[in-house]
Amino acid sequence: MQRIAGSVSEMTRAAGQAQRHFTQTMPEPGLVRVAYLTNVYPKISHSFIRNEILALERLDFSVTRLTIRQSADIFSDATDQDEQDNTITLLDGHIVTMLWSALSRMVRRPRAFARALGVTRSTFLHGAKGLVRCTAYFLEACRLADRMERAGIRHVHVHFGTNPATVARIASRLGPLSYSLTMHGPDEFDAPEQLQICEKVADARFVIAISAFGRSQIMRWSAPQDWRKVAIVRCGSDPLFMHHVTPITDNGLHGNTLICVARLSPQKGIALLIAAAAIVAQTHDFHLNIVGDGPMREELEAQIAAANLEDIVTLCGWRDPQSVWREMLGARALVLPSFAEGLPVVIMEALALGRPVIATSISGISELVDRETGWIIPAGSVTALADAMIAALETPTEQLRAMGDVGRERVRAGHDIDDNVADLADLLRPLA
Repeated sequence: MQRIAGSVSEMTRAAGQAQRHFTQTMPEPGLVRVAYLTNVYPKISHSFIRNEILALERLDFSVTRLTIRQSADIFSDATDQDEQDNTITLLDGHIVTMLWSALSRMVRRPRAFARALGVTRSTFLHGAKGLVRCTAYFLEACRLADRMERAGIRHVHVHFGTNPATVARIASRLGPLSYSLTMHGPDEFDAPEQLQICEKVADARFVIAISAFGRSQIMRWSAPQDWRKVAIVRCGSDPLFMHHVTPITDNGLHGNTLICVARLSPQKGIALLIAAAAIVAQTHDFHLNIVGDGPMREELEAQIAAANLEDIVTLCGWRDPQSVWREMLGARALVLPSFAEGLPVVIMEALALGRPVIATSISGISELVDRETGWIIPAGSVTALADAMIAALETPTEQLRAMGDVGRERVRAGHDIDDNVADLADLLRPLA
């Protein structure tokens, strides 16, 4: 009996702490209030979400940042540190608080609770892991609904159509809440039926694609009557890259340095890039900086050592935006040999800085990269990749500058962060 009383007391204290937190962080009257939800936020590789939120706030939005899991990244950038301090974690380890959220909802709104359970049940696949996963989705959804209701927020915008969208969809059944989402690819389109993309689009108020290709894939996996909900709002480049440019020269590092900015994961094709670097190194003096980190780091380090490329290829690890900007300014061209993508923001950043891009002809990449702005190559071809790298090293500086100018104007025209977020704001404002 004492244990039960103690648990109830703990639940009550946790609920009171959550209420006090939201009382302290209520936005100013008159602001347009929405929530943003992602799986992990902030994240070094997802700076485009941060830039989108900050641009909305410049348009008099108040954005409550919500993340399912706390970021494990270590931030040196002050803006990212502020974002981390201002972000609320749903899965914060307080299981008692999560159970309290679910229990109180079951008592207060039993019909909504049952509807949400029905949606949750539809996400179950098989086995014990599947049961744990869908239970976690439901508890996270209850927590999300509580957070939004206490803050007086009616709408949440979700980045990625994976588990954050699942949580938002369940939460929309728990109360008078709505959601919208941005799908980037490729993850959503690798397992569309398992991720219930059709159902998520059907229940969303609107869906954002980041490219024409992305829109086509959303249409492919959704019902025709829902296509009208799908709009293209392209990601914007960080203002740092738009406004601080140094031309390519023949002096210093520009002459023979190439850069790749990517997560060290299989879909990015970094192993192929290192193999291509070994071919280029047979005839050319150059350096390749690979900025990023990820699960393949040890494997790639071994590949570099086996090919005797330690003096040519450098795995730099993650860098903050200012450091990436400096690295790009010191390079002749960006190389991105991906096997699967959405439309990488790093391409926009490189073109904004007037750097040509070598990239594969997949997904939405050809909407930015072509013969006028760089080299577009078949995915998976080490020969084509090596040839393009050699071409970038041998192309005269004036021609590289001309390619960079075309790319810069293309980014200015289609990827200005404030212009594009204004379109998103028009969609969000009526739902707030």
